[in-house]
Amino acid sequence: MSTLMKVRARVVVASNRAAAGIYEDTSGPLLVDGLRALGFEVDGPVVVPDGPPVKEALLAAVADRFDVVVTSGGTGISPTDATPEMTRQVLDYEVPGIAEAIRAISRDAVPTAALSRGLSGVSGRSLIVNLPGSKGGARDGLKVLGPILSHAVDQLRGGDHPGSVPG
Repeated sequence: MSTLMKVRARVVVASNRAAAGIYEDTSGPLLVDGLRALGFEVDGPVVVPDGPPVKEALLAAVADRFDVVVTSGGTGISPTDATPEMTRQVLDYEVPGIAEAIRAISRDAVPTAALSRGLSGVSGRSLIVNLPGSKGGARDGLKVLGPILSHAVDQLRGGDHPGSVPG
């Protein structure tokens, strides 16, 4: 894969309170900065309420042909957490190893990380990854994603092993 091809990412934050202006989201900007540091051209964060607006934001990102879409928030077990359900409706297929690795990296330091129901998978040629809505969850997610995103994008673009794109 040519190193001249731009890799585009969008960050979508699922938060009822941040979308309503009750408080300012902090995980979204952290993810934007982290993805830019990896060499991605990043759009967002787009802040939406949890539930159907998450699905709409994901569908828009896929339609806009973003290579990577990272969500933050809505992955827990509270009654309003619906990001995994909305994501599942958009995915063509899941890539469970990414979500498993994200939970595993956090679990020893933060036992409640095991409660995250975040998914990862592919819709069209976009890789979608759900992260918890905390700054720690965003940092841990970036630790997992950093070494694999370029290869994943290369594969989704039809690349063959061992190619990579900038990232």
